[in-house]
Amino acid sequence: MTVDLPAAGVPEHLAEVHARIRAAESRFGRAPGSVALLAVSKQQPVEKLRAAYAAGQRAFGENYLQDAIPKLDLLCDLAGIEWHFIGRIQGNKTRPIAERFAWVHSLCDLGHARRLAAQRPPALPPLRACVQVNLSGEATKGGLAPEAVGDFLAACAGLPGLAIVGLMTLPAPAEGEVAQRAPFAALRMLRDRLASPACPLPELSMGMSDDLEAAVAEGATIVRIGTAVFGPRG
Repeated sequence: MTVDLPAAGVPEHLAEVHARIRAAESRFGRAPGSVALLAVSKQQPVEKLRAAYAAGQRAFGENYLQDAIPKLDLLCDLAGIEWHFIGRIQGNKTRPIAERFAWVHSLCDLGHARRLAAQRPPALPPLRACVQVNLSGEATKGGLAPEAVGDFLAACAGLPGLAIVGLMTLPAPAEGEVAQRAPFAALRMLRDRLASPACPLPELSMGMSDDLEAAVAEGATIVRIGTAVFGPRG
């Protein structure tokens, strides 16, 4: 039976995740601090988010707008908090993402890209976006096929209010570090092939609680960690 983690336990778990990230950076020759932690807070109560914030966490990832928007309102007093939308984008719900989030990690539709760009308030910095890549071809997961990413990047070039900063993937679960590293290596090589001076794609959003070490080994710059920080979802 899984026991829920109280808010008081979040700082300790957050520290443990940071220690895992720093250890992986050292083990795989990554520069210290080169991998950022995105705390995936979907379906978590605001008390746990406040506990993480008090312990120094600033970037939080949400999957569902109906769950996220009340949190954004309740936590608007927290200076410097940064919201990342990491769920599947719905075309009729792009405006709240454009207006209230700093990042989107799941961009894979040109229509959505155009809507987000047009709806981004001019007073805000461009919405930073990672293009989601479906490396395994799983029908249940969103994302572009690897061979479609280049054309997508070209089509997004110059859209006002939107900055494509990298790639994201959510691979199928795998056992063992060698198997876990394979899709992350594929994403890194795709990024290296597509990056250009005009679109350098510095960010690789990949790796979760069970495979963050494999992701760090293959160049992740952002790991998306939920359960290891907050415990099971409510």
